[in-house]
Amino acid sequence: MRTPRLLWALSATLLIGSCKTSAPPQPQKAEAPVLLQLGNRTFSTDEFFQSYTKNRFSADSSKALSASEYFELYTNMKLKVLAAQQEGRDTTADFQEEIASYKEQLAKNYLVDKNLVEEMATEAYGRLKEEVHASHILIALPPDPSPADTLSAHRAAVAMRGRLLEGADFAEMAEKFSKDPTAPANRGDLGYFTAFQTLYPFETAAYKLPAGEISHPVRTTSGYHLIKVHHRRPSRGKLRVAHIMTRTNPNPPEADKAAIKKRIDEAYARLLSGEAWEKVVEAYSDDFQSRKSGGMLPLFGTGDNVPGFEEAAFALEAPGSYSKPVQTPYGWHIIRLVERKNLDSYNIVAPALRQKVLTDSRGRIMEKNLANRLRSQYTVKEYPEVLTQVSRLADSTLVTGRWTYPEPLPNTLAGKILFSVEKQTFSARDFLDYIKTHQDRRTTAAGLARPGQDRPGMAVSASGKSSPTAIVNRLYNDFLDERLITYQRDNLEARNPEYRALINELREGVLLSQVMEKNVWERSLADSVGQRRLYEQNLANYRYPERALATVVVAADTAVLREVRQALSQTPYPLQRKGEELLFEEGKSEVLPRMREKLFEVMAIMLRNPAYTIEVSAHRTGTEPDSVSAARLRNVVRYLTSNNISLTRIMEKDHGSFRPVPEADRNRRISFQFFSRSRQDVEKAINARLEDRPEGAVRIAEGYFTRDNEYLSPARWEAGEQVYNRTGEVVWVQINTIEPSRPKTFAEARGSVINDYQKVLEKQWLDSLRARYPVKVNEQELEKLIR
Repeated sequence: MRTPRLLWALSATLLIGSCKTSAPPQPQKAEAPVLLQLGNRTFSTDEFFQSYTKNRFSADSSKALSASEYFELYTNMKLKVLAAQQEGRDTTADFQEEIASYKEQLAKNYLVDKNLVEEMATEAYGRLKEEVHASHILIALPPDPSPADTLSAHRAAVAMRGRLLEGADFAEMAEKFSKDPTAPANRGDLGYFTAFQTLYPFETAAYKLPAGEISHPVRTTSGYHLIKVHHRRPSRGKLRVAHIMTRTNPNPPEADKAAIKKRIDEAYARLLSGEAWEKVVEAYSDDFQSRKSGGMLPLFGTGDNVPGFEEAAFALEAPGSYSKPVQTPYGWHIIRLVERKNLDSYNIVAPALRQKVLTDSRGRIMEKNLANRLRSQYTVKEYPEVLTQVSRLADSTLVTGRWTYPEPLPNTLAGKILFSVEKQTFSARDFLDYIKTHQDRRTTAAGLARPGQDRPGMAVSASGKSSPTAIVNRLYNDFLDERLITYQRDNLEARNPEYRALINELREGVLLSQVMEKNVWERSLADSVGQRRLYEQNLANYRYPERALATVVVAADTAVLREVRQALSQTPYPLQRKGEELLFEEGKSEVLPRMREKLFEVMAIMLRNPAYTIEVSAHRTGTEPDSVSAARLRNVVRYLTSNNISLTRIMEKDHGSFRPVPEADRNRRISFQFFSRSRQDVEKAINARLEDRPEGAVRIAEGYFTRDNEYLSPARWEAGEQVYNRTGEVVWVQINTIEPSRPKTFAEARGSVINDYQKVLEKQWLDSLRARYPVKVNEQELEKLIR
């Protein structure tokens, strides 16, 4: 069948390592002898050997192709690419655009200093082994301060450090003078943190500073920091916990506070009485996302959660133990320890660390390092007097992101070159346009925390106003750096042999895909007459062997097998999966906006799983009218059917007031239970529940099986049910019918016929190409390679 173009085009990308540095031009060597000539095109022994070395496992990853086997494939591939080039396919706008997008992605691997990435990843791993407890005082600066403001802030930081060294209390000074907005509450105390949780210069200073000492001023994008390290400890690793949460709103009334506390205490009491954790989670937790999975939360480490939650979680020792109710700004929690996970070895985490150092605040160091290297590698000529003229156009509107330049440009700038890279020039107008489009990128200071974190003491604000001249100077350096990197990327193919070979292989892959689609794939699918002719001429190739229509269940033990068989005995099959309940007010049946988010999730599950059916159950209290639960049911079902859920996939049950539960509010609920008509869904559901068992504790297969199937061959070849044991497993086989061998109909054989027809068309096409482009092989050189 048709092979996707992207697979052809990007197969070569597997040849790239995680990061590559730009290789210098290789010294010229003697030209390799010609191995193959197609028409007027020649291919050298080096070209063939390079392709063979990379692709000899393409056909069978377990067995390498011999040089002679690969030579046939290589010749055919070059013929097809040559045909595509003769048709001009490599000159079309679509082709050029597609290759440009691939080149941009692949070039990134060659624009990074591999050694520096590895150095920073190794350094980060060492820091992840340790957690630092520190405080800081911030003397804030705007993103682009003037030299005078920078000097003033530095002098203030030095003076403040002098007072601290003389004995002033660090916490008091932080509370009084630090511009970190959380300082009045935490007195500068950041708690414990580890690598990647603050800006890199701050992190580096904290990790190098001895405990008890006060740092010299440390500059970040936020200003100057004075850091005091209190303590260090080994990494506590990561935890996976589950929790029960009763949620609180900001500034709730006292009555609500009391009610929330009462509910968490009730949940805790039920746990102490021996009630199952999952049942208490389902009855009490307001964290609806985690409630679906028994309150389970993602892995987290130090600094990933609010301090109160973290400390209570890390205080738990044995998996399965749980805390007393713990209060956080989000409400009350009971936390249950699921597992502790220590830091993995460097070999395991290295790929993630390499990616992380490129994307956190270290990434800017990488970019600057590359730009500085390119400045020394290329001839760069700058015109400072033109930059001075540009700076004179800047005013206070640049600080607020509303600046524009005058038209027409002053004579001092019109047509002026700002700088050149090799022979490529960039004008003052180019830079003015860059300023205009980039002026609003840094209107606020960056915080110490990672994006999205809300950890006390980790976010900071700017102080004072940026300098227009400083903004122009920063943007100039950014503009020059970006143009250097772009120049390097645009010329990478000419300067780097490895990258050039990769791009050539990529071009050929795209061309090969295009001509295969035109001459083989599309023709084989569209030519129904040719398909049927091939089928009729080769009927003996398209037969079914003797087969059994059967269901096979493989289970870890007899108890699990019994559970599977019981589930399969019902139609549709019940799943251990429920939707989030809707709770209605007394006497109400209308679907409110707050309920639609839960209904949307139910709807999304049904749309993602076309074999699912859903049981929608309505309830009411004994004091509500009989019609209320029916109305609730009707309104919910109407919502689902209006969102493309067929009524045939919905089972409606109105329980009225006949199934009361202890929680009064839940007696006014709509509940959801999922079922499925797919046995594979049963397999997934039971395996998910048996997560403590080996992977694939249950496997269900159904369909036609031949006698040599690994599970049918030990069974009796006859209709009926049978159970047998094999090493570590129990197998249940239900054979419905046994069908004798017979020819496949054309419809049944069509997939195989199309595959065979593609081979026929490809051979015919290659024969025509060999006639158009005569193939000449240097047998002497080929013999050397084969030996």
